[in-house]
Amino acid sequence: MNEPAIDTGGGFVRLRFEIAYDGTDFAGWAAQTGQRTVAGVVNDALTTVFRTPVQLRAAGRTDAGVHATGQVAHLAVPAGSLRHAYPRSTRPDDDEFLPLVRRLGRLLPSDVRVLDITRAAPGFDARFSALRRHYEYRLSTAPYGVAPQEARYVTAWPRALNVEAMAAASRELVGLHDFAAFCRRREGATTIRDLQRLEWAKEGDRITAYVTADAFCWSMVRSLVGALLAVGEHRREPSWCATLLGASQRSSDFAAAPPQGLTLVGVDYPPDDQLEARTKVTRDVRVVD
Repeated sequence: MNEPAIDTGGGFVRLRFEIAYDGTDFAGWAAQTGQRTVAGVVNDALTTVFRTPVQLRAAGRTDAGVHATGQVAHLAVPAGSLRHAYPRSTRPDDDEFLPLVRRLGRLLPSDVRVLDITRAAPGFDARFSALRRHYEYRLSTAPYGVAPQEARYVTAWPRALNVEAMAAASRELVGLHDFAAFCRRREGATTIRDLQRLEWAKEGDRITAYVTADAFCWSMVRSLVGALLAVGEHRREPSWCATLLGASQRSSDFAAAPPQGLTLVGVDYPPDDQLEARTKVTRDVRVVD
């Protein structure tokens, strides 16, 4: 049997979680009073396990209706409560927290799963240690819409799209910019982001956007996709999207794409010995030269 996690200082043990969910029936990730949210549901299950209130911190707070296959979160558990995670007996080949993963599989509703739990490396913070987040946005231009088995995860688009024009517009958006025109406003929050990838792929009627950045502001991915759909429908020229960069507020010239097509698919982190340094960089206020 593996040795249980021990107090690493301050009376708490930090755990790292890999989480997947179908966002259709959630009001987003962040806990909200009177709303069903991913964090709220998982916090409730973990509070039951550890017999003390706990709160997950995620790499990215996804909007209502947005999905995840690669969400990452961390949790600081009081050292004295951690013992409740261990069963009376374990299987010989079990990892330390595999019994807890199994238990959460029974406690959680079917639209959210904890895929893995490990002890976090020193300095790990799911949000501030992250190097980049990866999203995919999926569309179907099939005349019938979307197959029933995919309807919760793919957006049906009723009009033809020029993917080449969308790709050309996307290339002008990549880099370090102020994306205020593509973000819902949060008081005191910066809208400067390093957009590292914005590419499109078409296979038959399926069109997928691959979007990567060091971080995303509120509703940024859906707004980028929404603006690029206007280009794909020839309602705007490819050069138009770049003219929005540096605006002081969210543009009203386009609508954000529907949430169901968007999925958080992964989060990248540096090696363990660089986690604390990355956190310091992330917390610095960015500016655009």
